[in-house]
Amino acid sequence: MTTLIPILGDQLSPGLSALEGADPETSVILMMEADEETTYVRHHKAKIAFILSAMRHHAAALREAGWTVDYVRLDDPDNSGSFTGELARAIERHAPERIVATRPGEWRVLAAMQEWEDRFDLPVELREDSRFVCTHAEFDAWAEGRKQLRMEFFYRDMRRKTGLLLDEHGKPEGGEWNYDSENRKPPPNEPLLIPQPLRFAPDAITREVLDLVARRFGNHPGSLDHFVFACTTQDAQKQQAHFIKHALARFGDYQDAMLTDQPYLWHSILSPYLNCGLLDPLALCEAVEAAYREGKVPLNATEGFIRQIIGWREYVRGIYWREGPNYAQRNALNATRPLPGFYYDGQTDMHCMGQAIGQTMDHAYAHHIQRLMITGNFALVAGIDPHAVHRWYLEVYADAYEWVELPNTLGMSQFADGGLLASKPYASSGNYINTMSDYCGHCRYDVKAKTGAKACPFNLLYWDFLDRNEDVLGKNQRLAMPYRNWAKRPDKDKQTIRADAKRFLDSLTR
Repeated sequence: MTTLIPILGDQLSPGLSALEGADPETSVILMMEADEETTYVRHHKAKIAFILSAMRHHAAALREAGWTVDYVRLDDPDNSGSFTGELARAIERHAPERIVATRPGEWRVLAAMQEWEDRFDLPVELREDSRFVCTHAEFDAWAEGRKQLRMEFFYRDMRRKTGLLLDEHGKPEGGEWNYDSENRKPPPNEPLLIPQPLRFAPDAITREVLDLVARRFGNHPGSLDHFVFACTTQDAQKQQAHFIKHALARFGDYQDAMLTDQPYLWHSILSPYLNCGLLDPLALCEAVEAAYREGKVPLNATEGFIRQIIGWREYVRGIYWREGPNYAQRNALNATRPLPGFYYDGQTDMHCMGQAIGQTMDHAYAHHIQRLMITGNFALVAGIDPHAVHRWYLEVYADAYEWVELPNTLGMSQFADGGLLASKPYASSGNYINTMSDYCGHCRYDVKAKTGAKACPFNLLYWDFLDRNEDVLGKNQRLAMPYRNWAKRPDKDKQTIRADAKRFLDSLTR
């Protein structure tokens, strides 16, 4: 009895649920590089190269472990270009009696998989993805009947479930669940002391992939010149150990900070490896907790990092699957402006945007505050179409899969779900950027100027954003103070801000 086991490009884990109980003697693993997956959006060249190289290395590891792997390369002349097409060809080759797969991470892929049983007249078993702490059913049960789905309360349940950072009485370590108030320090003036992540020189497999991507995806955004990703579990684990030893202790203090020409600071750079399966999220959290228990890392850094993994990451996955495939179409603020072209080349006089976008094009990476409070904040206050913003984030980041990217972008960043995720829009003037970075000191705009040609565009657009959206946001309690301040302004000031904002926004289209 032959079992065919398809493994997708974000399922590169030796303990994948589809492999549980499978006999290597009677199983065939199918791995497919599908053209439709590389082109349904114009993925960053480095993102494509990372995933393809990680897939090829994972296939080699599976073979070494005794599995039979049927691997279809992108440049195979008979490649049909789709998962379903390649499954059909594999069924002809292997005549399996059943198909076993782990549930995919995206609605789009699940819809295709759910048709396989009828299409191929074979039993198809789709198993829960056991790499996550919270199942779909558990999240739905938690969310049922709640007026607000706030991550903080979900996170506490995940702490209780995993036992992470609990004392002997089951209470939160240190007496508090959340130490985020300690994790908002502006950047220190010591760039020479910032640890740098490991860089992995491409091996023969990766070099072959880089050549393929350069030939085939030349019109996609981004560069391959800085490709240093880990493409194996072993190298990803080295990066994990390096982060815990050299950067984690100060991650908490400076996780929101930004510095010119310093893309990484004290961040882990592990999300691409978590999201494709090279690292196990729970094992990572346990290693971080162990460093705290050994006295090597302070509590605020440990809790802040673990919250991102078992709190926020699990939470946005739950939201994605609970809200359904139409979630992507929401647009609560009716934002319709096209995405400016500088999102693809960083050619803008706004230094903060140039920094965040420039490093994105170079490295397929930006940390969460650069995404939320620089590129996301600008798109929000400029009224850019949230679906275009969602598409851009999905394209350009190596860790971006729709289940994690869409709620973060559409909900958290763009407030397009009307407040399902965020209690208020994450909009700010230039003052926040000036506080948390050195960007403003390098910019041709003046962060202190509120109006005029030299005024920081964030200053103009923040107030214009509130003005434009007062019908929707005016009753939001967390915006009560800024709306009171706006109401006190003289009409002449309001008219000047509106006119300056319009002039700037019109220049984006031109």
